[in-house]
Amino acid sequence: MEDSFKLLEERIHKAAQRLKDLSAETQALRGEVGQAKARAEKAEKALADVVARQGRGDEETQKAEAVARELASLKRERAEIRSRIEKLVGVLESL
Repeated sequence: MEDSFKLLEERIHKAAQRLKDLSAETQALRGEVGQAKARAEKAEKALADVVARQGRGDEETQKAEAVARELASLKRERAEIRSRIEKLVGVLESL
């Protein structure tokens, strides 16, 4: 009987530690999402500026394409981070 309580106690401690770890990871990922959003917004703004001055030659076109690629990359990164957070939230809810 005492062994059962010890096992239960160990499981509770492990679950609590896992919860703390997941919570910390969730906070870190939320910070990353915030940073990715800020970078994406900056890239979108830069893209809009470049597009507004589109008629200024090949250099501007290359810049616009680079900004568009960076924007796409940031959006993929943001989606990946969002997916990771959703998975962590799912794990937290299952505890």
